Amino acid sequence: MPLNRRTFLERSAAAGVGVAVAGAAAAPAVADERGEDHGHGRPRKRYAFTVLGTTDLHGNVFNWDYFTDKEFDDKAHNDVGLAKISTLVNRIREEKGRHNTLLIDAGDTIQGTQLSYYYAKVDPITAERGPVHPMAQAMNAIGYDAAALGNHEFNYGIPVLRKFEEQCDFPLLGANALDAKTLRPAFPPYSMHRLRTPHGRDVRVAVLGLTNPGIAIWDKQNVSGKMVFPGLEEQAAKWVPKLRSMGADVVVVSAHSGSSGTSSYGDQLPYVENAAGLVAEQVPGIDAILVGHAHTEIPEYFVTNKETGQRVVLSEPLKWGQRLTLFDFELVWEKGRWVVERVGAKVLNSNTVAEDPKITGLLGDEHKKVVAYVNQVIGTSTAVMSTADAPWKDEPIIDLINHVQAETVKAALAGGEYAALPVLSQASCFSRTAAIPAGEVTIKDAAGLYPFENTLEARLMTGAQLKEYLEFSARYYVQTPAGSPVDTSKLTNANGTPDYNYDAVSGLTYEVDIAKPAGSRIVKLSFEGAPVDPAARFVLAVNNYRASGGGNFPHIAAAQQLWANSEEIRNTIIAWVQAKGSVDPAEFASVGWKLTRDGVPVF
Repeated sequence: MPLNRRTFLERSAAAGVGVAVAGAAAAPAVADERGEDHGHGRPRKRYAFTVLGTTDLHGNVFNWDYFTDKEFDDKAHNDVGLAKISTLVNRIREEKGRHNTLLIDAGDTIQGTQLSYYYAKVDPITAERGPVHPMAQAMNAIGYDAAALGNHEFNYGIPVLRKFEEQCDFPLLGANALDAKTLRPAFPPYSMHRLRTPHGRDVRVAVLGLTNPGIAIWDKQNVSGKMVFPGLEEQAAKWVPKLRSMGADVVVVSAHSGSSGTSSYGDQLPYVENAAGLVAEQVPGIDAILVGHAHTEIPEYFVTNKETGQRVVLSEPLKWGQRLTLFDFELVWEKGRWVVERVGAKVLNSNTVAEDPKITGLLGDEHKKVVAYVNQVIGTSTAVMSTADAPWKDEPIIDLINHVQAETVKAALAGGEYAALPVLSQASCFSRTAAIPAGEVTIKDAAGLYPFENTLEARLMTGAQLKEYLEFSARYYVQTPAGSPVDTSKLTNANGTPDYNYDAVSGLTYEVDIAKPAGSRIVKLSFEGAPVDPAARFVLAVNNYRASGGGNFPHIAAAQQLWANSEEIRNTIIAWVQAKGSVDPAEFASVGWKLTRDGVPVF
C-alpha cells in the first residue's frame, strides 16, 4: 500500500520524531528452499525481496538535454531520466512480484535541469494554486517508497523544499537534518515498511535517510539558523539501534554521501562529506547502503563492520537515472525472527529500455512548456564561443562569465568604501560542451554555460591570499615535464579534482607552470603590468559555493564579505545579454592566464 501524504503526516505526528510506517499487501507466494532447521527435520522458512534504488536524479524525467535541446547522449551512449527508470522498475516488479520490492532514492532530486528550475523559479510550486513539481508527479506515479534528502534539495530555499515534500506521496528522510533550535529531526529520520511473506511472518524493512553535512556550507544562506547537519556516522549510530529495537529485520541506509571517506570542505566542519563507507564500517546493524552524491557508479562494494565482522553491501547507481541499483536480499527464519542470510547488489543500465509512456504522457505538457522557455531568444553573438578547450586555455566564454560578474560587483560597490579597489572575478568550466553560437542566443545557451543556481558575492582578498588561492586551484593539472607530450585527456582532474573546482581568475595575468609540482606553479603573477603586491587589496567576485568554502580553497571562506546578491549568476548573465542586445567577445575577451612549462607555453 503506498504511503499517502495524510497517513504519513498522521503517523509522523503520533510518533513525535517523523516516523513513517508503510505496509504492503499480501505478496505472491515465494517457493521455500527446503533445508534442515537445526537438525529437527523441519523445512526452513525463506523469503527473498529486492530494494531498488536511484540517486542524483537532478531533475531528469525525460531522456532529454534542455541545454542542447535534443535527446541526451554522451560518449558512453548513456540515457537519463525517470521515464527510463520507470520501465526498469516495472520489469523488476513484474519479475519478482510488486510486493516483494521497495523503491528508494538517495537524494539530489529537484535541481539540475531546466525542467526542475522552471518549476522552482519561473512557474514555482510555491505559488498560490501553483503546479505540482514534475519530479513529485513522476516519482509518485512510479511508486517510490522513500527518498533521502540531497544537498541540492536546499538550493531553492526551505519553502520550495517543504512544498515539494508536501507534494510527494512518500517521505523525504534526513536523520541528520535537525532543527537548529530544538536539535530534533526537521524531517522524518526513517521509514518502516512491512513486506508480507507467504509464511504469515512479515519482514520489517527500515530505511534510514542520511544527508550531507556540507549543506551547512554550500547552502549557508538558506539554512543558517534554521537547520544543522551533524555527521552521518554519529546519527546512524543513534538511529540504527533504535530501528532494531523497534523490530526491524533489515536496515537499509539511503545516504546522500559518497563512499570514499573524503571531504571537499577541509576542516570547516568536523564531519566527513563522503562518509557512506565509514558508516558501514563503524555502525553495527546495517545490511545495505544506497550511496549518492559522488556521481560515480559502484555496482557492488562490500565493507566489513569493525565491531561485528558483518559485511555490508554498498551500491551507487550512476547519476540522472542512468542506472538503477538492485539490492537482492535472501532471508531465513531463525529462532523466531527473520535473518539476512545473503545480500548482493548490481546495477541495470537505463539505455537498455524505452521510456515508460505513462511517465512521458503524464508530463508531456510540462516538458513542452520548458522547451519553449529555454528556446526564447535573448540576444545575438558576433562569434562562436565554446568551453571545449576551457579546462586548459583562457577562453572567451569563461571571460564572459567573469566580465559579467566583475561588472555587477563594480556597480554594487560604486560610491562606497571599497569602490576604488580593483575587482577581480573567478569562474570555472562547469560543462565542456557549453557553447554560445554566432547569431541568435537563447536562454538555453546561457543556462548551459552556468547550470548551477549559484549566486554572486564580493570578498576582500590580499595579493598574497590570491597567490595561494591560485596555487590551490592549479593542483587541478597533472604534473607534466617539459618536452614530454601533452595529452589533454590526461592533463586535468589531478587527484580527482573536478572541473568545477578549477578557477580561472580574471583581472590578473599569470602563468601556470605544469612542469612544477603543485603548490609552486603560479609564476609572473601581475596586475596592470606590475608584479602583484602581497599586501595589496582586491575585491574578488565569487560564487556563493566557493565563498562558503566549497572546494576548500584557502582564505575565501574567512574573507570579509563586502556584498552579496540573491540573484542567480545564470540570470545575471541572461539579463546582461538582454540589456546588451549583442555580445562581442572583442569587448571582454583576453588571455589573462596560460599553461607553461619552464616558461614555454604549452599551447
